[in-house]
Amino acid sequence: MNLPRELGRRLSSRGHSCRHAGDIGLASAADERIVAEARRTREVIITHDLDYGAILAFSGEDAPSVIIIRMANTHPDRLLSRLTAVLADVERALAGGAIVVLEDAAARVRRLPIE
Repeated sequence: MNLPRELGRRLSSRGHSCRHAGDIGLASAADERIVAEARRTREVIITHDLDYGAILAFSGEDAPSVIIIRMANTHPDRLLSRLTAVLADVERALAGGAIVVLEDAAARVRRLPIE
């Protein structure tokens, strides 16, 4: 959410299943609705919006996982490069429930649920 649709297309071309909230009728949905849909479908939310981390932190739930992009350059080429560089390192955490904050030079992982 709040990221270029082109990023999803590029991730899909590399074998990752991706859906943009806008493509499934959730463009103007409340964040909680998007979280519920991701939980239902066992998907990871990739976003630039800090609200998703807060929702998950206070929910007491262990899903869905979220990747929060906190990068200065959000061009699809740069996002794809940075995501693919860290996915292998954070994949296990995402599968088990986590908030991953992806910055230009670091990736921080916080396991869910947060107590």
